[in-house]
Amino acid sequence: MGRTTTIIPMSHRVLSPSYDYSDEDSGSGDQPVVQLSGSIFGFLEEDNTVLSSPEIDRYHEIEEEDEDEKNEKIEDKIKFWETQHQNLHATLFRTTSLESKIRTKTKEVVAELKMNDNVCSCSIHVFGGCGSCRMREICRRLQNFGYNSAICKSKWKSSSEIPSGEHTYIDVIENSNRKKGDARVIVELDFRGQFEMKKGSDEYNGLVSKLPEVFVGKIERLLTVIKILSIAAKRCMKEKKMHLGPWRKQPYMEAKWVRVVERTTSMATIEPLAVDRDQTRTLRTRARASMLTMDLVDNVPKMSSYLVPVVEVL
Repeated sequence: MGRTTTIIPMSHRVLSPSYDYSDEDSGSGDQPVVQLSGSIFGFLEEDNTVLSSPEIDRYHEIEEEDEDEKNEKIEDKIKFWETQHQNLHATLFRTTSLESKIRTKTKEVVAELKMNDNVCSCSIHVFGGCGSCRMREICRRLQNFGYNSAICKSKWKSSSEIPSGEHTYIDVIENSNRKKGDARVIVELDFRGQFEMKKGSDEYNGLVSKLPEVFVGKIERLLTVIKILSIAAKRCMKEKKMHLGPWRKQPYMEAKWVRVVERTTSMATIEPLAVDRDQTRTLRTRARASMLTMDLVDNVPKMSSYLVPVVEVL
């Protein structure tokens, strides 16, 4: 008796490890049962094998290293700004008796000028006084307190490091200490504004906010503060991936208070503050009157009251 073989088309065959090929011998013409465990789930098992390969393990190690490096950068950033705050606090609050006395007198004068609506002796009338008049009045008051104060003007030319510029401020020289020599105390009326940056980060702006509006301290202390803020400004721009302007660098900031070309100690030409604006205008008119100018011709009727005594003396 001959053996009958059933031919199954290839399009209907399912090659599966669980397929029982003995059914072909039964003589049945039915198609074999389709089982998916050996086809679909076999691929998933192979995928699991791929995910556990050494290359993937190395990829996860790199991700962990990048995460650790990122955390280290964050910790380094926090530590840096904390250190800058500590250094600034220690520098500003370490003071001498001379600095404290000058600082107290300066604050008293500044507070008084802020309350006075008429502090300008020039033609500009600004509430609280313009910068020039305020500076001169503070310098004159410090002289009245017995200090050797003066208005200083720093000026420097451009170089490969910094651009040219100029700056005006007040200083006080004390020569009571013979061993250490003269002590130079800087009085900067707009100290905080010298370091403010519109594009500064929150960390940098927070550091600048700790600066006093009016700085009174020795030149050595000022240079230390400049160094702290200059390092912070450089770090701030580096974190923001921006260029730091040369006028923000340490040499330029130091030049504002170091490269003095003029120091004016005489306040004789500075008029005292007048309560009445008309009185101030009269004082300025009298100061301009001179036999060597044409002002005499224009002001003869107005000046007759105080020119007569002069003629009698002559």
